[in-house]
Amino acid sequence: MKVGNLPFLLLSCAALSCAFPANRRQTKEEGMQLIQKYLENYYGFKKDGELFVWKSNNAMTQKLKEMQEFFGLEVTGKLDSGTLDLVQKHRCGVPDVAGFSTFAGEPKWTKHVLTYRIVNYTPDLRPADVNTAIEKALHVWSRVTPLRFIKKDRGDADIMISFAARGHDDFIPFDGPGGSLAHAYAPGKDFGGDAHFDEDETWTKSTEGTNLFYVAAHEFGHSLGLSHSKDPNALMYPVYRKFDPSVLLLHQDDITGIQYLYGNSKFFINFYPALPNSCSSNLTFDAVTSFRGEIMFFKDKHIWRKHPAVRTADFELISSFWPRLPPGVDAAYEIAEKDEMVIFKGNEFWVVRGDTILPGYPQNLYTLGFSKDVSKIDAAFHNGNEGTTYYFIEDKFWSSTSHLRKSGRSSLFTYQICFYGVQRRMSPTFQ
Repeated sequence: MKVGNLPFLLLSCAALSCAFPANRRQTKEEGMQLIQKYLENYYGFKKDGELFVWKSNNAMTQKLKEMQEFFGLEVTGKLDSGTLDLVQKHRCGVPDVAGFSTFAGEPKWTKHVLTYRIVNYTPDLRPADVNTAIEKALHVWSRVTPLRFIKKDRGDADIMISFAARGHDDFIPFDGPGGSLAHAYAPGKDFGGDAHFDEDETWTKSTEGTNLFYVAAHEFGHSLGLSHSKDPNALMYPVYRKFDPSVLLLHQDDITGIQYLYGNSKFFINFYPALPNSCSSNLTFDAVTSFRGEIMFFKDKHIWRKHPAVRTADFELISSFWPRLPPGVDAAYEIAEKDEMVIFKGNEFWVVRGDTILPGYPQNLYTLGFSKDVSKIDAAFHNGNEGTTYYFIEDKFWSSTSHLRKSGRSSLFTYQICFYGVQRRMSPTFQ
């Protein structure tokens, strides 16, 4: 079977009732039909006109034993309650019986910098939440390999990500709510690496519904060349489980598999020159901000990226994301509702979205309403709930409301920072 472009359908199961009719003969026949369909879909079983008759050595019994062995069930070759319960669970693709598994022929990307593009967005979540879930899911794999992922907003990308319902031009239609949730393709041409998510599902960023981050992390394992693991603790295990944010997502089986294809992340980090000592008690940062669900720490020409659900932090060169951005930035803050980050250096600032510096930047600080003698910002942050941005310079801070900027003017109110409180000096500056 050719698997280089074989989509592994995540979480697909027959739309069946969990309760069978009371009639024993009907129950047995329906169970047999369910098992046969399952083996046809996921174990390559072909009945060839064979009726539902259990024999110790027929093809269906042998395939059933193979399935039971893969999932760690008692290998009986018979329709027992444990087997019947398992085949009614949401699951994906064709299992692979290796300890860790890659697609046949071991297809993988021949480069370590991959691009991805979100072609469209689900209405279930804000675009910023989708961006965060996708970036976080890719980070699951990049933190243990030399791989890096760069977001594109247009054109072709190595991994094209889309939401669609029913038929969506890849000959593998989705089946409505509750069946197949997503599928992805192994590295290769055309559809290779692409990941598709069923729009008929209810996508969430919580433990309820269908957690986009969890499903995407599994699918991107396929996009990078991994098949399924038979270890029930592995991310690449084919059965969907409710996402538990307190549990580390990658099991050693997942790490062994992906590093078999691409190597360890330390291979990439070794090329960084003059790394700052992150364990030093004297270490200070130039700027700190949240961005797309992560906390970003700036120091000279480097940046740490730390996600709350991941114990370790990624370490990168700032220039690997934004080549035109100078090192040693002064301040940064996120505008989550716009999926943007504002970065300050000297009397200039830049606005970035993903790895892209928006056109028209850098701009001078006075365009924000500061007087032209202001040479730098010490710190800044944006309160999305209030729509207010705060800028700090020495013992003062300025506040600016977004609704005033939208009206075509900037207004900054200056405050004096005191030890026991804040004294408002009421000196608005209009520009």
